[in-house]
Amino acid sequence: MNEPMLKKMEAAPINSAEFFTRSRARLNFDVPPGLVDPEIIPKTGDAGNDYMLEIVAREQPVRPAAVLIPVVDHREPTVLLTQRSPHLSSHAGQISFPGGKIDTTDASPLDAALREAEEEVGLKREFIEPIGYLDLYGTAFGFRILPTVARVKPGFKLTINEGEVVDAFEVPLAFLMNPENHQIHAKEFRGMERSYYAMPFAERYIWGATAGILRVLYERIYLA
Repeated sequence: MNEPMLKKMEAAPINSAEFFTRSRARLNFDVPPGLVDPEIIPKTGDAGNDYMLEIVAREQPVRPAAVLIPVVDHREPTVLLTQRSPHLSSHAGQISFPGGKIDTTDASPLDAALREAEEEVGLKREFIEPIGYLDLYGTAFGFRILPTVARVKPGFKLTINEGEVVDAFEVPLAFLMNPENHQIHAKEFRGMERSYYAMPFAERYIWGATAGILRVLYERIYLA
């Protein structure tokens, strides 16, 4: 969360070809050392969040994770999101990206993201063109999330694994990349206020890590 989030900004014009061109120019597949190094704390630019992540790093083991940001290449592009099953131990019932913890058998964070997308919603790898990693994102559960931005060809068919997710749906990229839809909420963490993003869309409440990662995507692609 950098200073620009506090300013009123114009909506980013969304063109599918331009979005992917800008993404390819700004992203790569270099794995940040903070993914596994507890001494390197992902910075958010928010004092409350940075304080929380420092405490989490001292109290919990680092939990490397990977998610896929699947941008579907429609004429008006969309982002494919999921709703997690209500019985899961972390982030139960929340709106999320396809993804999960990185297993020792995964060749890379990218491989983990692709595997999880296929396991959770049946999104086949032949429809996915990975573009690059976004910034490392830390959570209060000790996860270090490395998102992979990817172009997804339309025409795929999903198969929902209800043990992990209960739904999958698409949200217009134009909505998610419009800073006017980036609400800033706050709550207390051990005596210090920490802020978080929320992007309500129709009956869907997109917040927490998912909204935070989408905000990082906006900043990297349109403000960098």
